[in-house]
Amino acid sequence: MSYIHIKVEPNVSGFGAIVTGVDLSPPVSANVIHEIMRALTKHSVLSFPEQALDADKLQKFSAQLGPFGEDPYIRSMERFNHVIEVKRGAGETAPIFGSLWHSDWSFQEEPPSITCLYGVNVPPHGGDTLFADNYRAYESLANEVKSRIATLNGVHSATRAYSPKGLFSNDDKTRSMKILVSSSAEETVTHPLVRRHPSSAKKSLYVNHVYTIGIEGLNSGESDALLNELLSVSVQTEFIYRHRWASGTLVLWDNRCVAHLAEGGYEGYDRLMYRTTIAGESPVSGIY
Repeated sequence: MSYIHIKVEPNVSGFGAIVTGVDLSPPVSANVIHEIMRALTKHSVLSFPEQALDADKLQKFSAQLGPFGEDPYIRSMERFNHVIEVKRGAGETAPIFGSLWHSDWSFQEEPPSITCLYGVNVPPHGGDTLFADNYRAYESLANEVKSRIATLNGVHSATRAYSPKGLFSNDDKTRSMKILVSSSAEETVTHPLVRRHPSSAKKSLYVNHVYTIGIEGLNSGESDALLNELLSVSVQTEFIYRHRWASGTLVLWDNRCVAHLAEGGYEGYDRLMYRTTIAGESPVSGIY
């Protein structure tokens, strides 16, 4: 792929790329946005180092990617209602936000297409984000497994994280993020286990450890066994890209074909990131 307005340096696997030669401070031209979206479709995760963004600039840039998604269980910033502060204090002991494999808000009828995360205050070590390539995970499946899951749907819910009995209901007072626990998190939706991307037309495995709680139409034993098999495949080492953060870096990833998790390892340091999400669409089955 050739680019005129940006420089794209892919990882060896092609999953993930570094983008340079562009200033993302608004306004960004339509031509630049077009090339960024082409690169994201190709590489699924994009890293933009050495950007000078604040909450206002990030929100304005994000708006050029598409309509904003809905973030139901985290309170946004007061002045910038589409920006979330993903932060952790130096002495915080509550569980690390996002520390299990997930695809952002897959429990929604129309999960977000893209997540944007910007490093504001990044500690000198730790805090890596791991990304898993769900395209290659699907491609690695045996043909008989592909046939079995072709018409099956996963059951997604936020109950494990945000319900009154979920992980964040047990937070201690050190939690610095504004997380909202609600009984609405117990609701469920179904999405295809095999999802076709609207831009690339490629099939990906659409399951994750936090929000996929079962498989529709199977008894609990069958559901657990198949789901555990798929989850194990989805995060194999060869499918993972590890991103090491630096202040001033913006990362975009495509939730329709990527799962991710946040690591710790920066105890004793404050950490602050700004996050936005871009609205998506109802997942379409890979059989169509």
